[in-house]
Amino acid sequence: MKQNAKVPKVNMAVQLAGLTLKNPVMPAAGTFGFGEEYAPFIDLNRLGAIVVKTITLQPLIGNPPPRFMETYCGLLNSVGLQNPGLEVFIREKLPYLRRFSPPLIVNIAGKTIDEYAELAERLSAAEGVAALEVNISCPNVKEGGIVFGTVPEMAARVTAAVKRHTHLPVIIKLTPNVTDITEIARAVEDAGADALSLINTVRGMAIDIKTRRPALANVVGGLSGPAIKPIALYAVWQVAQVVKIPLIGMGGIMTAHDAVEFLLAGATAVAVGTAGLVNPRALSEIIAGLEHYLLEEGVEDIKELIGAIQL
Repeated sequence: MKQNAKVPKVNMAVQLAGLTLKNPVMPAAGTFGFGEEYAPFIDLNRLGAIVVKTITLQPLIGNPPPRFMETYCGLLNSVGLQNPGLEVFIREKLPYLRRFSPPLIVNIAGKTIDEYAELAERLSAAEGVAALEVNISCPNVKEGGIVFGTVPEMAARVTAAVKRHTHLPVIIKLTPNVTDITEIARAVEDAGADALSLINTVRGMAIDIKTRRPALANVVGGLSGPAIKPIALYAVWQVAQVVKIPLIGMGGIMTAHDAVEFLLAGATAVAVGTAGLVNPRALSEIIAGLEHYLLEEGVEDIKELIGAIQL
């Protein structure tokens, strides 16, 4: 190449619910800790956004071990939302996260709608938080343990409550463990959601044939990894047909190839979870791989890929 030859440039930036992301790649909640764990392996400033593990009002120790089980092409987990609680997050974790330039998205979960509202209000007053991702795969203790995200009306109530208590963009994370995910998506969009994340883990279990007992102490867990990618991709494509708000696609994304599929299906951004547990540099490699793909295909702007599937 001649010295004065120009290296082609591609635009990797996307707009997500009012946030500008330098690229569409972020970690999935629950797999990235609070960022410090991955800082020795990747440049956190290279990420499109930083997403921390779920925060609840009070500290949670999570489920008893064993709570991880490797499966064919995937991982079963029943961690149980272990986290230090809101006060410790704001006091001890947030100052570190403020050092970095990507928007900070905080995932929240509650046992009641009032808990979601309080989390939203208090995090909205905390410096450095750019958006809230709402985990509605949790049981509502006041409604007999019904999971918020499985009933459209209940999912909408959580969304509306969070919206009333924050000025930040609200991203609702959808569970795949429903009959029709598009029904939930429409309900939370109508209730004011600014974006959607999909999908959360798929419910599953494993059995130890020697002891004849469940492999996980909690009996059931959430399946993630490559095994669920076709399910997640289909869900993103389905939901993209019925809502107008942007989507963050996730579920089995291991490579840039996988990320491109989600963009083509209709996702504006992607989140990477299990891949980072296997390879802590996966996020950086996927970002670099996306850039390479755009150059190779002659695509100048990554937004050209969003929803560009040819049917």
